[in-house]
Amino acid sequence: MRLGAALAPWLEPGDVIALEGPLGAGKTRFVAGLAHGLDVKARVRSPTFTLVNEYHGRIALLHVDLYRLERREVASLALEERVESAVLIVEWAEKLPGTLLDAALEVRITPGNGDTRTLEARGAYARAAVLLERWQQALAPGAA
Repeated sequence: MRLGAALAPWLEPGDVIALEGPLGAGKTRFVAGLAHGLDVKARVRSPTFTLVNEYHGRIALLHVDLYRLERREVASLALEERVESAVLIVEWAEKLPGTLLDAALEVRITPGNGDTRTLEARGAYARAAVLLERWQQALAPGAA
């Protein structure tokens, strides 16, 4: 949750975060931290069955889970249009249309022993690279 909250101040509508990791890795907990950092008051729940949960705080947050969908079904969610006015954070993001996936800040969460997790992030394109750099600065020792 702390890592998600540290990313939140830098997010703007149109940003895409692709979450990767096995079931139970902590993806929804990461989103809960991010939502808290965006001043969302609602409880964050996994969208496994609802597919899309929308939260409102400083900016809108769309939490999407594509686990149950086939790649061809994803278009029916109209995510490319909806991301224009919200941050899009997607679990099982490999099913996203290429344009959204290419623009995403990719975050992989890998469970370790006990409650430990390894988090790896990469941003290949302009906005994702900026987000990654700002996030790393916010997490650096001695950062405010």
